[in-house]
Amino acid sequence: MSTGNVSTRRRDNYRLYMVTWNVGTAEPPPDVDSLLQLDAQPPVDLYVIGLQEVNSNPLRFISDMMVEDSWSHMLMNTMAPRGYIKMTSVRMQGLLLLLFCKQAHVPFIRDIRTTYTRTGIFGYWGNKGGVSVRFSFYGHMLCFLNCHLAAHMNYALQRVDEFEYILDTQDFEEDTPHVLDHKVVFWFGDLNFRIADHGMHFLRSSINSERYNLLWQKDQLLMMKKKEAFLQEFDEGPLCFKPSYKFDRNGDTYDTSGKKRKPAWTDRILWRVKPKTLAPEDEDDSVSTLTDDGHEDYPIQVHQDNYTSNMSYGVSDHKPVFASFRLELRKKCELALVHVSPEDAWSADCNATLSYTVQEDFLSSTWDWIGLYKAGFKHASDYEAFVWVRDIDLPELNEVIKKTWDKDQIPLLGGEYVLGYFSTNLQSLVGLSNNFQILESKRAIMEGLVPENINGLNK
Repeated sequence: MSTGNVSTRRRDNYRLYMVTWNVGTAEPPPDVDSLLQLDAQPPVDLYVIGLQEVNSNPLRFISDMMVEDSWSHMLMNTMAPRGYIKMTSVRMQGLLLLLFCKQAHVPFIRDIRTTYTRTGIFGYWGNKGGVSVRFSFYGHMLCFLNCHLAAHMNYALQRVDEFEYILDTQDFEEDTPHVLDHKVVFWFGDLNFRIADHGMHFLRSSINSERYNLLWQKDQLLMMKKKEAFLQEFDEGPLCFKPSYKFDRNGDTYDTSGKKRKPAWTDRILWRVKPKTLAPEDEDDSVSTLTDDGHEDYPIQVHQDNYTSNMSYGVSDHKPVFASFRLELRKKCELALVHVSPEDAWSADCNATLSYTVQEDFLSSTWDWIGLYKAGFKHASDYEAFVWVRDIDLPELNEVIKKTWDKDQIPLLGGEYVLGYFSTNLQSLVGLSNNFQILESKRAIMEGLVPENINGLNK
């Protein structure tokens, strides 16, 4: 019996949630739970958040280079207690892109690379342009490109030119050197395309009556897609939500200032699969696409479940726009590159032991390390302590290696922890242990950090 039929092979669905928001140099709101839909069921697997106009005045930008900016800090503090870890981020002045995932997926996000392209004044200023992150997700190459393109009604062609320039110049090297070489690309951000021709009264009347389809014909991005073949390769869900720009701050009223900017869908989320077979013109717009790049055993299908703006946030003159997707794929890898686990009981009263095993070949390094993380850690550098994996020789495949962990590097108070193997070459955690308990140490009692417990009673 043939086992080559793809339809008989198991495919998994992973939930991707994306946000784009021009925050207009504002500080984060006190709560973003509803924006991120953190209580959604089933839970999200990947979060990709793209911000534009993060405060980048010179003094603020220098301070943000030394410590996390306020938006990253707020997002990590919100996501970490829910079990989401920041895998990477990239910033170019006001443009910021962050990737979070559930802890279970961490070892299967590999080959992380980031880059950026300036398209501002003479191409040297980073107030406009694109920042991107690419990575392998269970063996499938994904790329996310967050753009902030030229503003104003009359610059639609320039916006297209800027996007082409970004695609041409961003280089990741290795097997997928350019953005469009990736199996799936998500293009999003403040793309700044406007609604042409229509007067203010018609615009607002159409929006108030929720007859958004009356405005699609004059949406500049939809118009440009009819003219530019490379834009036709990108899919987008229907614009069945209020335009996200421009609002009076701290409210949901469109611009009442002297400029009275026309409402527009400036903030967008699109995607492209590789390669793309264009549908006939008379077919309905599809929000589901399938790759077929010569690897028939490993297709990936993208389904968009939701695409809308969130009117409840008013710190900026833009409203955030979000989209939720299901990525249907067959895993190319089932095992973490490295298996790591604690041996026996751990406490700060004596040295402890861990073991690790390289389960699949990868370019390991003597600069790789194993970190001890508190449960709910924020990112790979958020460790309590670490050890180098090997002084000289690199491990053999399936070789069990044991390392001693100095008791002085073990938390006195104990708690729930996890061990993680960090690959310097892959710039990611390629192995995580199960969560385990570090016991409260006798030293903690002696040093008065906790009360002594005698016969079940605190003394």
